[in-house]
Amino acid sequence: MSVTDSELLHIVNIIRSVSRYDFCNYSEKSLKRRFSKVLLDYRITVPELVHRIRTEPGFIEEVVKKITVNTTEMFRDPQTWIDLRDSVLLELSRKEHISIWHAGCSTGQEVYSMIILLNEMGILDKTSIYASDLNADVIEIAKKGIYKYKFNISYLDNFDKVIRADNKDYPKIVKDVSYRKYFEIDQMKDTISIHPSLLKVPVFAKQDLVNDPNIFDIKFDLILCRNVIIYFNYNLQNKVFDLFYKNLYDHAFLLLGAHESILGPFSTKFEKKGSHYEKR
Repeated sequence: MSVTDSELLHIVNIIRSVSRYDFCNYSEKSLKRRFSKVLLDYRITVPELVHRIRTEPGFIEEVVKKITVNTTEMFRDPQTWIDLRDSVLLELSRKEHISIWHAGCSTGQEVYSMIILLNEMGILDKTSIYASDLNADVIEIAKKGIYKYKFNISYLDNFDKVIRADNKDYPKIVKDVSYRKYFEIDQMKDTISIHPSLLKVPVFAKQDLVNDPNIFDIKFDLILCRNVIIYFNYNLQNKVFDLFYKNLYDHAFLLLGAHESILGPFSTKFEKKGSHYEKR
């Protein structure tokens, strides 16, 4: 069952009228696809969906969780992590303290990737890591750090490419570092679990990038927001870029997804440097 333009507008307006969520500036194509899946999952029509949103307390949260995208993996796009290590993190390592924000962190695999990399570089102790997402359920998954092993076996391949790769600037990174240093793998239970010591490092919080301010109330040296703004339209993207710009130190860094870029007024406020941006 597909959602028409007029039906999408009606659904979005109803959600905005009964909650603090505003999807007006999200990609219409993406929202249509996700609301169509909601109708299919619940086996309801658009009028029935609207009625439930209006009359059932808590149903709106279920819908929001279903329409938010939560795709991520450990060391996703390994070359991006290698570039990040050899440029951004190498430069930040000279600072007395580093603050990093993962905006739209999903189930947390990228957050733990960062923690592992910082630890191997010997700079984790002087780094504060914050992570946020709109979906409260994925935040809870991130806090536990337990993932499906067979489905995510590529995590170990990515780990090899990033952590076990040669690095002239950080020779202390041991190429034969054991997975057991960071993961507990239980093939019988089909789980790959993050070591408990790593779970204590990040601060996780629920946040709506569209409506909320910087809930951590600090400035950052690096913000990662990968594969999030691709679901926003031009106006909303610039609203989020404004949030990031105001909460980055001068000459701090922003990392977006491989197929995302800064267009419009903020293109002059950030300088593209390889796979990342630097605040001018």
